[in-house]
Amino acid sequence: MTTASQAATDAARWPEPPRAPQKPYSYKRHGYTIEDPWHWLKDEDYPEVNDPEVLDYLKAENAYFEAVMAPHKPLIEKIYEEMKARLKEDDYSVPARDGAWEYWWQFQPGAQYRDWYRRPVAGGEAELLLSEPQLAEGLEYFRLGTLEVSPNGRLMAYSADTNGSERFTLKVRDLDARADLDVEIPGTIGDVVWDAASEGFFYTLVNENWRPYVVKYHRLGTPVAQDAVVYEEADGGFFIDISHTQSRRFLVVSTADHVTSEVRLVPLADPLAKPLLVSPRQTGREYDVDEREGTLYIRTNDTHKNFRVVTARLDNPGAWEELIPGSDEHYIRDLISFRNALVIEERVNGLDQIRMRDYGGGEHYVSFPEPVYTVSVDENREYEVTALRLRYESMVTPRTTFDYDLSRRELVTRKVQEIPSGYDPRQYETVRIMAPARDGAQIPVSIVYKKGFRRDGSQPLHLYAYGAYGLATPPNFSTVRLSLLDRGFAYAIAHIRGGDEMGYQWYLDGKLDKRQNTFNDFVDAARALIQQGYASAGNISISGGSAGGELMGAVTNMNPELWRAVVAHVPFVDVLNTMQDESLPLTPMEWPEWGNPITDKTAFETIRAYSPYDNVEAKNYPPLLITGGLNDPRVTYWEPAKWAARLRATKTDDNLLLLKINMGAGHGGKSGRFASLYEDAEEYVFILKAFGMADAE
Repeated sequence: MTTASQAATDAARWPEPPRAPQKPYSYKRHGYTIEDPWHWLKDEDYPEVNDPEVLDYLKAENAYFEAVMAPHKPLIEKIYEEMKARLKEDDYSVPARDGAWEYWWQFQPGAQYRDWYRRPVAGGEAELLLSEPQLAEGLEYFRLGTLEVSPNGRLMAYSADTNGSERFTLKVRDLDARADLDVEIPGTIGDVVWDAASEGFFYTLVNENWRPYVVKYHRLGTPVAQDAVVYEEADGGFFIDISHTQSRRFLVVSTADHVTSEVRLVPLADPLAKPLLVSPRQTGREYDVDEREGTLYIRTNDTHKNFRVVTARLDNPGAWEELIPGSDEHYIRDLISFRNALVIEERVNGLDQIRMRDYGGGEHYVSFPEPVYTVSVDENREYEVTALRLRYESMVTPRTTFDYDLSRRELVTRKVQEIPSGYDPRQYETVRIMAPARDGAQIPVSIVYKKGFRRDGSQPLHLYAYGAYGLATPPNFSTVRLSLLDRGFAYAIAHIRGGDEMGYQWYLDGKLDKRQNTFNDFVDAARALIQQGYASAGNISISGGSAGGELMGAVTNMNPELWRAVVAHVPFVDVLNTMQDESLPLTPMEWPEWGNPITDKTAFETIRAYSPYDNVEAKNYPPLLITGGLNDPRVTYWEPAKWAARLRATKTDDNLLLLKINMGAGHGGKSGRFASLYEDAEEYVFILKAFGMADAE
């Protein structure tokens, strides 16, 4: 293990790290004066970043990262090759039927990106619809946004982001001519929905602040400048999203922040019809809608925090009648109204469930082969369903595609994730424990390790969590993770408050004035793992990204002595400043999640008390790896940069601190399945280095 003296010896071998200069800057609010000497790292021309001093500092940090990691390149390459060998080079999806065609994607050996295909259900040759590798050729970054074939099967709308900014350029391809039409719409985001006649489509635009604010309809053959506005959202705190009902009769226009939503419907047979408002927004009420044979099926939390299911008629959409009541035990997370079955995704005691219900009221749950797993409804394109496509996995079971036969009530395995280099699930074991939080709550923790792991605190443990926005972290399978497990690590996921693993209240208990619960839960989960012999204090590496990166910053400030290494990806750490900057893309929408420190003094004080950047202290910190993306619209690049700068200037130890900013990527890091694996390998080598294990190989 790395000791203080070893850290000092290592530091002597490293080049001098860059140090961002401090420049006087302060502001006053609610009677407080906030000093922010690294405020200058935010380029005033953002989202353009051209300030030479800012760019020079980021490049210096990247050069320092490369210099420190250079001696470990052989191990990085070794682990990268391990990870790559677990990927099936010519991987493919199970074909999904849609009318007269079935669609799938496939990788070619060595390709970073997918090819997309279809073939007639009745038989015939496969047809290449789109080649991502061709579109990505010569680009540092590429991400396909949407790919939607028109109802008549002759046209295809698709979009791509080529710099990580999540602003997608939309194009249309004539599948008969195999050529793109003269249609190009920049600045889009989200899905495309075709009208019923295949004469045009709906799309969403983002504004200069990256807020999806308007839905438009483009009729083929007309200028884009003349596209009709279907709906425009006036509230800067609400984002728009579009989809279609399972019946494909209606466009669904949803507008929402984190606690309130509102839905409008547009008949796809009449794309310029006035949108039908289902029910006006009510603060604190969420709902979403599907449609079957003139009946709306609505999931809402209006009377119970765990949601209920109601129905309404199209001619009176605001008159809701209860179909399934809310429940403290059953957390209703989603629904799909197929013509012949209502499918409800739930979570019961933290475990995913699929409820099947017929329209006469009969219902049952799908049974799965393991006691702890994660499952979700996969791609089901058609209105009539005889076999429900599901995606299933556990911490020891590779991703599995099931078709659930509705008539026989049986799971049919369509595909199991193939691991070419070999994988035997019998060599690994997974358990779930309940960790007592300091306020009496019981925190689920999922753990996986290779059999033979000694529960005496002597082996390394990696602990991961997210804990925000009501987004659960499922106990899923990871081929990447095997590179730690096979080196003697246990890997744990703490299902802390702020996520919704244990119901919607679990989410509510980790936000706003209860945000500290999230950080406490993570620390308490770590202490429970120590108590049960899975680790010892100071022998735990931790990681999280985005809001999970905020978590990393908070718990590192709180209890630095517990952690052997900290990895914070695109960390949301400059919380106080970001939540006061209304010019940023997400700030107004985020106030229901974090609070509005501009108008609310209590929210200001709450955020100030935990904001990682504002709470760096002169004390010892564990080794830290911090990442960011120059084009990231969600967590802007200066948040990790400012945090790293303040840590360098303040901490009292010689432990390694690395900052890596992807200069051509955004929130998700590098694109391409192999490029992202290389970053995983770098992260793992950083962790192994902190444990003193990097030189052993």
